[in-house]
Amino acid sequence: MRAGDDADSLDQAAQQFMAARPRLFGIAYRVLGSAVEAEDIVQDAWLRWQNTDRAGIREPAAFLATITARLAINFAQSARVRRESYVGPWLPEPVDTSADPQMGAERAEALDLAVLFLLEKLNPVERAAYVLREAFDYPYRQIADMLETSEANVRQLVSRARKHLSADRREPVSRESHRRLLEVFLAAAQTGSLSALEEVLTADVVSYADGGGMRGASRIPVVGRTHVSKYLVAFAPRFWPQADVRWVEANGRPAVLVSADGQAVALLSVDVSVRGIERIMWVMNPAKLAPYVSSLGR
Repeated sequence: MRAGDDADSLDQAAQQFMAARPRLFGIAYRVLGSAVEAEDIVQDAWLRWQNTDRAGIREPAAFLATITARLAINFAQSARVRRESYVGPWLPEPVDTSADPQMGAERAEALDLAVLFLLEKLNPVERAAYVLREAFDYPYRQIADMLETSEANVRQLVSRARKHLSADRREPVSRESHRRLLEVFLAAAQTGSLSALEEVLTADVVSYADGGGMRGASRIPVVGRTHVSKYLVAFAPRFWPQADVRWVEANGRPAVLVSADGQAVALLSVDVSVRGIERIMWVMNPAKLAPYVSSLGR
């Protein structure tokens, strides 16, 4: 093959890769719950694609999705060990979905922060099977090939993941209702209104603060309406007076970016059902906030 042919071949490979890239990132992100880790997986997939004999590959997008899913599963298995030593609650790293609401997928499934948080409890293969089926709508047989298992096993994996999610999460509300309740919650939290907070929180609400060990972030989840309300009221005078809030979108849902002295200090998001606010998630770890904030400026 001449040098010119090599260049043409690599150009074509790059075009095929870029066409598939949003989907590849979407798969890796949903399996890992981290945009930074997903970018690493996508880069690794590109290197492997460059070094693959591409002549016999009829469906580049399917081939790349398979590479990405397998790399993400392998990475998730080692990430699990690292997350066991994480200081305080671990929350997924938020992503800005305003430009790509489904983030490369057929459907915007397995993208909500609350869902990603619950999927973390599944093993990586279960999680990948669920993501490939529910978000990307791959046929069971194709997922079986991608994950090197049987079609019957894939069906079982997806079914188990669905059951786990439905047991741990109530039906979410519309985007408008979500935003409205978050507005009421934010006002009550800022003013430290105990009665207003108790009105919007469910009896078994849980508040998670992911600070990665930083000062000021609770290292254990706060559980129950009374405890969470009192915690937020005590927190209010120290946290809100110097804070600026900006409405943003994170993982397909309205969220609030909180800044102090021009620096982002927290991304506030909530999981809402018809009963009220089920989960409060404060992403405060600077390593998770920085990539999200920089993506807002693009």
